[in-house]
Amino acid sequence: MTYTVNCSIILTELPLLERPAAVKAAGYDAVEFWWPFSEAVPSDGEVDAFVNAVQDADVQLTGLNFFAGNMGGGDRGLVSWVGREDEFADNIDVVVGIGERLGTKAFNALYGNRLEGVDPQAQDDLAVKNLAAAGRAVAKIGGIVLLEPVSGMDTYPLKTAADALAIIERVKDEEGVDNVKLLADYYHLAVNGDDVPAVIAAHAADFGHIQIADAPGRGEPGTGDLPLDDWIADARAGGYAGVIGLEYKPTQADPFAWTRA
Repeated sequence: MTYTVNCSIILTELPLLERPAAVKAAGYDAVEFWWPFSEAVPSDGEVDAFVNAVQDADVQLTGLNFFAGNMGGGDRGLVSWVGREDEFADNIDVVVGIGERLGTKAFNALYGNRLEGVDPQAQDDLAVKNLAAAGRAVAKIGGIVLLEPVSGMDTYPLKTAADALAIIERVKDEEGVDNVKLLADYYHLAVNGDDVPAVIAAHAADFGHIQIADAPGRGEPGTGDLPLDDWIADARAGGYAGVIGLEYKPTQADPFAWTRA
């Protein structure tokens, strides 16, 4: 299992529940999703339909995001969102339930944007508490929580690997929770101006997950100028043994043609 296909950004021309089967038909056996529901706590029927779609397709759900708010409206997570603590806590229970049913081990917690009129320190302190709670919960099913630098949102405070690692270190030091790991999305790191080779050299063995897209444009590998193959190889050499998440915006009818070239 080398690649896992992010079905929230690839195959979007299909209804969401049809995408796992389309991934399998394309020759891949692993998928990941952003939060696939409109609410933090969907109905039992919605959860069952999602779980069944993954199981019926005979693919492995390798990764799932926690609820991140209204992504289309610009939200980027509840982890640091003062005032929505109960919503995040309730979502943790649903995430763990899905993970337990599908054997999922990696869960991406988007940090959240800076809030106008709220002390950034208060947001960061809440984030440490929420990440620790999530880490403890997913540890019960052998899971890890992923924390990701993100590009494209000025109000999202984690832009470099160092930004995320500083929070991860706080979670470990202050809460004693050590299963929060860096999600190294090479596209986001590169677009934000981070030194990706240096990040790989220093931290590859501790990456919780890698995702890829090319830049500029966030298309599939080969549409931009990032040395993605080299960066993946360097991470492997540095100790990363996990799957590679395909999280790009396809530019052609066959979104996986580059893997067969």
